[in-house]
Amino acid sequence: MAGNRGSLTTFLFCSCVFILTLWNNIKPSDEHEFIAKYSSTVPKDHFDYETKILPTSHTKGLQFVSADNRINHASWDVVHNTSDSLELANISENGIGDLMELLSTYNKTSKIKNFTLTNITISWINFIKVLQIVWHTSIEYFNIYNIKLLSKIEKQYFNYSGTSMKALTIKNVSIEVFYFSQDDVYSIFSEMNIEALTISDSKIIHMLCPSKTSPFLFLNFSNNDLTDTVFERCNSLVLLETLIMQRNQLKKLSKVGLMTSEMKSLTYVDISRNLLYYDEDENHCHWAETLAKLNLSSNKLTDSVFGCLPLNVQILDLQNNQIRIVPKDITELKALKELNIAFNRLTELPGCSHFMGLELLNIEENSILTPSSDFFHSCKNIKELRGGHNPFQCSCELRDFISFEKKSGGKLVGWPESYVCEYPDGLKGTQLKDFHLSELSCNTTLLLVVALVVTVVVVAVTSFLCIYFDITWYLKMMWQWAQTKRRVQNSHPEDLQSILQFHAFISYSERDSLWVKSHLIPNLEKEDGSVQICLHERNFVPGKSIVENIINCIEKSHKSIFVLSPNFVQSEWCHYELYFAHHKLFSENSNSLILILLEPIPQYLIPARYHKLKSLMSKRTYLEWPKEKSKHGLFWANLRAAININLPISANVV
Repeated sequence: MAGNRGSLTTFLFCSCVFILTLWNNIKPSDEHEFIAKYSSTVPKDHFDYETKILPTSHTKGLQFVSADNRINHASWDVVHNTSDSLELANISENGIGDLMELLSTYNKTSKIKNFTLTNITISWINFIKVLQIVWHTSIEYFNIYNIKLLSKIEKQYFNYSGTSMKALTIKNVSIEVFYFSQDDVYSIFSEMNIEALTISDSKIIHMLCPSKTSPFLFLNFSNNDLTDTVFERCNSLVLLETLIMQRNQLKKLSKVGLMTSEMKSLTYVDISRNLLYYDEDENHCHWAETLAKLNLSSNKLTDSVFGCLPLNVQILDLQNNQIRIVPKDITELKALKELNIAFNRLTELPGCSHFMGLELLNIEENSILTPSSDFFHSCKNIKELRGGHNPFQCSCELRDFISFEKKSGGKLVGWPESYVCEYPDGLKGTQLKDFHLSELSCNTTLLLVVALVVTVVVVAVTSFLCIYFDITWYLKMMWQWAQTKRRVQNSHPEDLQSILQFHAFISYSERDSLWVKSHLIPNLEKEDGSVQICLHERNFVPGKSIVENIINCIEKSHKSIFVLSPNFVQSEWCHYELYFAHHKLFSENSNSLILILLEPIPQYLIPARYHKLKSLMSKRTYLEWPKEKSKHGLFWANLRAAININLPISANVV
């Protein structure tokens, strides 16, 4: 009979709630508004703790939103005896008394396990009182969202004994008090004897280390202002398994690693979206030996980060950093199975020489043009590769990558849509599966061998013919003769400057004067005086400086003949003469230089100051004095043709 009365009371209460809600939608009321929502399970987003400590049985949930910021608790005995989950929303400081009175009716036998407060305005003292009351009820998971703390914050006593609490979640805290002791706030939470604690979106700048061994298994301090000093030299979190500190102000990776080194049970750390960097000059970098999963994404880490990683890590997230290359001298991570380096600046696949057990690699959104085939040889255990959305250069080097996809049987995630040619422009937008090159066009070894054989044969035959028939010398002489004839035919007497008095100025070393006087001069000058040669010993004007005489002779000569030999490059005056003649060549845009190679000049004998001579010999054709007498006639004919010009009639020899 009593059971039937309980069921009837529950039915009548729920009916009243529905009627009041419907009435308030039609006409405003000064009475309290309650909106009851039923669900088959506890909303997952009410908890940050891992599912292994969340309730697994199906429960009923009630959500009550106060219209006038107060709470009517006339029939709450029905609620806390029939519901596993309860949420109260929109409670101001004026309604906190009713809230504490309501919570005081709960006891260890109440069915409510999950309790949520949303949009709460409360003083610090009352907040501690509410927390203390809940602490000694049957509630296991307490969630507080959007809380505004008022009044003065002072150190409060808190009794942690005899609690059923397992997890406390506090999100989005705003404090209207500016001056208070941070330790008075942090000490309340650091000493809690619960398994999971979440304080996020609250701009806290520090958290104290528990004074004794803490039962914390899960800590979440995301989206705050924590710095590297948090939990410094803290050895009381030996049971902690999960630590989340994403979106804070952490900077030095080595300090964060050192912080975890005392956490003997730690397996998962999330420090993404911070300002982390690692300085290679730092020799210490210690992590918890049990750490298996590490999230370092969205920081400022560079290639040096591979010098500061936990040795036993199995899952590593480094996406959205500034990594350009995976160094070759890093410590081997034998346990690593999953590596995420997406959204970095890598230009090459990292390879698995240091990650022999790697099974999953994500390298999307980098700058990889042509993945190296070495990757596929070293990463034999890879089961899944995410390499799409890279600027692939479709060339022969990409054939191994495409071949890997065909042999892998689906290991390339996102194939073929995410794998598209970016270069060259003619293939931009082409999917890699549609890109094909023939074996012959990519077999560079074969092409090089064929080209080399043909080149060697041609060079050998040509060299033999040139040496045997002395073809090279004759070809050069004929070319010189033909060029000279062409210039003479195209020249016009009226274009010649009236200052010309000599057909040629001869520059030579005194050590070569015997050849010049016994061979060169007699074969150029005729008895009729039709060819005038300028020689320094007979045409230099006494009283003028040597440099001035050289300039005058070069200016008054149609051509400048240089007799080149090892003796020539040892003469300082020959150097001057060559310099001035070279200057005239470029200033007048003329072709006035004639080079006669009397004897071969090895390059190593030419001094560094003769850079103009080296340039001339490499760019201009010169006449070689043949040793065979049979070739002398052709040599002199070419030389006379080169200086053949009709000087002005008024020209007088100095």
